Amino acid sequence: MKNVTYRVRPETAVLTRGFDPRLSVGAARPPVYRTSTFVFSSPEAAERAFAIALGRVHARDEEDVDLIYARLSHPNAEIVEDQLVPLERGAKAAAVFNSGMAAIATVCFATLPRGSSLLTTYPLYGGTQHFVHQVLEPLGFHVESVPAGDSAGLAAVAEKLDNLRLILVETPANPTLRMTDIEHAVAVARSHRDRPRVAVDNTFLGPVFQHPLLLGADLAIYSATKFLGGFSDILAGVVMAADPALITELRGLRALFGNILQADECWILDSRLSTVVLRMNRQSKNAQKIAERLAEHPRVRRIFYPSLFTEPEQVRIRDAQCDFPGSLFALEVENGRAGAFEFLRRLNIASNAVSLGGVETLACHPLTTTHSELSAAELANAEITEGLVRLSIGTEHWRDLLADFEQALGK
Repeated sequence: MKNVTYRVRPETAVLTRGFDPRLSVGAARPPVYRTSTFVFSSPEAAERAFAIALGRVHARDEEDVDLIYARLSHPNAEIVEDQLVPLERGAKAAAVFNSGMAAIATVCFATLPRGSSLLTTYPLYGGTQHFVHQVLEPLGFHVESVPAGDSAGLAAVAEKLDNLRLILVETPANPTLRMTDIEHAVAVARSHRDRPRVAVDNTFLGPVFQHPLLLGADLAIYSATKFLGGFSDILAGVVMAADPALITELRGLRALFGNILQADECWILDSRLSTVVLRMNRQSKNAQKIAERLAEHPRVRRIFYPSLFTEPEQVRIRDAQCDFPGSLFALEVENGRAGAFEFLRRLNIASNAVSLGGVETLACHPLTTTHSELSAAELANAEITEGLVRLSIGTEHWRDLLADFEQALGK
């Protein structure tokens, strides 16, 4: 890091920490280190590096430990992890993975002993849903789910669960933006006899608009493919924590799974971090203007967006834990699936694609794509209807997007 002796704000730290140009032939920005193995500075340093990597000893504060092998860690991973930390309020350490699902899977396997219980909110991202029910449950893990925002239900189900080791919260929920009270989930975990960890999938609003670690969560999980990457051109995952020991544990398992983010993708992700706040603010402002206008459109039966919440409990949670409403919303178009498909077909600026958080605007039909594995009962409970369309608003001019949506809705 450059010689900055005073405390700096996140927007500055993301450009100044974690990288010393003197170690890279004076390069102003980090180069890409494409190598699988690293030369040790001495046999003693190699012995020390392996002892630390295998958990036999702990690294000392500020100790410069030799790198071993790129499956364990590499310079670009160390740089981007260090520069991610100031973006997540309350974080002290970060670990990068080769996708958001790799991050979620590693968190689950690191925190769930064999035969233990997992409590989740729903709806969940489709990949997470599939992993929980098609991988964890067949392996003997007990999984229970409660609707997003149901604080009483979460507390009641948690109390009945034995060997509860992880509470996984996705808030806002995908695709209905329903919010779960993070502080309440933390209180439930802290009072539970098993003291489970609390992990929050913070992809939709973090790290700019929602701060789980400040609310007591143990882990903040991201699909960095989305807002952190921001251009729909890489796959990446990130986990951040206030306790560096939790991240050390994840890195150890990451080394065994081999799901570390590769050097080129780390370099790309690092190059995007300085604009995360700028992009997310622009996208949120666009989305709020558009959503609040489309809410009045005669062909829109219902709209899901935080600034338009009317349920008192959802309003309370929003005001307590979110700084701004974000750039995702879902609208229910009249005439069900036919109306939704016609809307998607008529779009000119927005593209019909899954994923979210990029600078381009995307639209999809959750029932037949991202959440198509859910049963009819699960879809009904999650309020995912035939006419529901999810929109991820980009950085285009909001008036152009609004005009595109209005013409796609028709008269």
